[in-house]
Amino acid sequence: MLTTRFVNGAPNWVDVGTADIGGATSFYGALFGWEFQSAGPEAGGYGFFQAGGRIVAGGMQTTPEQGPPAWTVYFQSGDADATAKTVETAGGSVPVAPMDVMGQGRMAILADDTGVPFGIWQPAARKGLDVVGDAGSLCWVELFTPDIARAAAFYDAVFGWETSAAPFPDGTYTSINPAGADESAGFGGLVPLADSPIEAESGPCWLPWFEAGDPDAVVAKAQELGGTIRLPATDVAGVGRLAKIEDPYGARFGVIKSVPQES
Repeated sequence: MLTTRFVNGAPNWVDVGTADIGGATSFYGALFGWEFQSAGPEAGGYGFFQAGGRIVAGGMQTTPEQGPPAWTVYFQSGDADATAKTVETAGGSVPVAPMDVMGQGRMAILADDTGVPFGIWQPAARKGLDVVGDAGSLCWVELFTPDIARAAAFYDAVFGWETSAAPFPDGTYTSINPAGADESAGFGGLVPLADSPIEAESGPCWLPWFEAGDPDAVVAKAQELGGTIRLPATDVAGVGRLAKIEDPYGARFGVIKSVPQES
């Protein structure tokens, strides 16, 4: 499961790039109770979404030249420069080269060998998110990909990820966990794009999932606030009740009330 005991290869940050940071602040504030705090004038408009004073995500206003509004998932790297080079060797690309972030850490935006963007964060003063797994915070990530084996090979080369097959109502689910960790440390999954018509319409992507105490209430609120419901609240046996949402500016994410895991 995803925890704040971050290790290399595990998700340690998530942020949204949006065409309207003020509107996004209002949307996510009403949806999850988040408050937005600027990271300061030197941060170029970047800031932090907080719940109860704890950072749950980042966000900033972006331009069309920077790509469409989207959530970006970041994975921990012990050496951002080396990881970027490995990505290129494995057939990916480096849209944003590694850079230092005000003494907080070192980051880069990379893309896998099918063009799906993701981030890396090499911690310094800022280790990562303050909270995960609680209601209104990141709890899972999924890669929707046209080729599971190809994706597994790429991310194994970059992060050393290990995969395992988990039972799923319609077959099996490919879970991912950090190198050297057992399956209980799984933090996400690889999903065939062909099995998800909703995602196939927009192409391969990383999708962040946020824990929700009441997914139905979140769906209703999102609609009221101008969001689009991509998947209505649905029960998935052994997983939980989940829904997929697009915010008013086009960034996509999921919400889930997870079934408690067995210890």
